[in-house]
Amino acid sequence: MRSESSNGFASVGTVLPSEEAALLPGGLFLSFSPENLPPLLAAGYSLSVASLSGLLAAIMQKTEEYLARWQSAGLLNEQTATSIRAYEALQARPKGQQWQVLVALILGAILLAAGVLLFVAAHWEDVSPAVRLGMVLTMLVFFHGLGMVMRQRFSGFATAMHAVGTISAGAAIALVGQIFNMQEHWPAAVMLWAACAASGWLLLRDQFQQTLTLLLIPAWIVSEWSERTDGYSSATIFLARIGLVVGVVYLTAFFRSQKRAVFGVLFAVGAVLVPVSIGFLAEEAWRSAYGEQWGAVPDMYRFIAYGIMAVAVIAGGLHDRWSVPPALIGVGLAFALPWSQRVSMENANGSPYSHTEPNLLTYAMVAVAAILLVAWGVRFASKALVNYGMVAFALTVMWFYFSSVMDKLGRSLGLIGLGVLFLAGGWALEQTRRRLVQSMAGGVA
Repeated sequence: MRSESSNGFASVGTVLPSEEAALLPGGLFLSFSPENLPPLLAAGYSLSVASLSGLLAAIMQKTEEYLARWQSAGLLNEQTATSIRAYEALQARPKGQQWQVLVALILGAILLAAGVLLFVAAHWEDVSPAVRLGMVLTMLVFFHGLGMVMRQRFSGFATAMHAVGTISAGAAIALVGQIFNMQEHWPAAVMLWAACAASGWLLLRDQFQQTLTLLLIPAWIVSEWSERTDGYSSATIFLARIGLVVGVVYLTAFFRSQKRAVFGVLFAVGAVLVPVSIGFLAEEAWRSAYGEQWGAVPDMYRFIAYGIMAVAVIAGGLHDRWSVPPALIGVGLAFALPWSQRVSMENANGSPYSHTEPNLLTYAMVAVAAILLVAWGVRFASKALVNYGMVAFALTVMWFYFSSVMDKLGRSLGLIGLGVLFLAGGWALEQTRRRLVQSMAGGVA
């Protein structure tokens, strides 16, 4: 018997009958008979409500039997037994239903928002500007009002309604601008939408409002910069650099957060931003710089772009200081990739032309970054980072094969090599991934 659990679920120890031995919260695995309780109590052990609640969670089907036995033995008084029953009744919840309810709420919110927007769009041209404004305001008041009414009764439903209301706020901003024929400046609309989400986060403190705020504020800043540098050469290179840094921050700054919804959404966004930005910086950066009418991006906007990347790194560090090293690696990669190019000469219809393409250093840098991401995931026992890093490494190898190897082989040899790469490389990566995950969790991957 262990005298205390590792996470505070039991204050002095948890005892199970031999036929009900089980792994309890805190890592306890005990097998004991109720007949041995009196010697334990005589030895100085005590049974608290918290200790018994951990025990009863594992053997709820025999709760009443053991409570009656311990009461008859004088180990528990009526008041303690009543407290245990009340506590377990509050903790009881239908297992296996939570994810279904969550999926239903998410799908219901999406369908409701889509239906309302379609209804408004279908009748938009048939109503006056005053009625249009009234429809927009009614939509916002309805969703948020319904969320406020249901907050105490069904918090999940209330969160979904507030989420739909905040999403509808973005559409409402655009519609109001159209109603009154306001001057178009779409970054300002994103800014107002971000302000709505931030206000919702401040007032409601729920995960959806926080997630939308963390997505919309960078989107507003980047869209404002993009609007002001439209037409300048290499502006898209700076946008891709910002996207890469912000994506790395999304990947690494929230994986230790207790708010799993925030982490899940931001991780998914970062998982898309990072490869898209890397692919653009490595393959299309200099091609996109040709043909622009205003020349190079002015120094002022360059420094603003550097400042945006610095703010992203600092903001991630304020949330989790261990996100700074991988974010700095992302910054280095963002600046190095456009310069790790080689010039190739080709003929098209008898006319020679040159173009840039990634050199070997490009693939090496991306592969090393993926390996470092895996190492970072192992360091902090994050399966998500390990799995993503392994996928990123595999995609880098495939990228190198298709870009630099396959076109130098014949069609048959290229396909054979691709098959071997898939089979052998996939097997090796999966075995490595399983070993890493097992070493973190001490269990099955």
